[in-house]
Amino acid sequence: MGSARPPLARQVSHTVISVFGSSRCTEESGLYRLAHQLGESLALAGFAVASGGYGGVMEAVSRGAAEGGGRVIAVVASAIPAKPNRWVQQEIVVEIWEDRLHKLIALGEGYVACRGGTGTLVELAVAWEMMNKGLLPRRPLVALGEFWRPVVELIRSAQEDPRGKDLVCLADSVPVALELLQRQLRGKP
Repeated sequence: MGSARPPLARQVSHTVISVFGSSRCTEESGLYRLAHQLGESLALAGFAVASGGYGGVMEAVSRGAAEGGGRVIAVVASAIPAKPNRWVQQEIVVEIWEDRLHKLIALGEGYVACRGGTGTLVELAVAWEMMNKGLLPRRPLVALGEFWRPVVELIRSAQEDPRGKDLVCLADSVPVALELLQRQLRGKP
């Protein structure tokens, strides 16, 4: 992982993948390394990456995408006093956290949820429910890592409508997550 923000290396797609995850992981953690790998892989595949723009997973995915030559978008809330991470290239400022969540969902043509806390759970759940209720067109929604398996399986088992059960895909690795996104987006990059 480099230390300076590189310039965009090549033209990237307008297809945005919004990434959700914990703000509380450090650069030394496995979760940070996983999110960095995710950002870099998405960029190398030609995707732009959007996140909440702060630290932890958001920094790691932004950094990986920037180092991979991709476009990095942050949706930040003026109500949150933190500054965006240094890897952000485009900053979209909204007023409150709820607006931030809905803007990240609106920007994304696909989503990846990395391990996180209640905020990440809300992000995953809102994207899932918006598609489940038909308020959002069906888009790839990937829960990355074993952390999400019991949550997703529990919710699937409680759903009465079978159409909602397959809206979230589980991926145990970044390559699997990337393949799921690419396949569901039918060739966008």
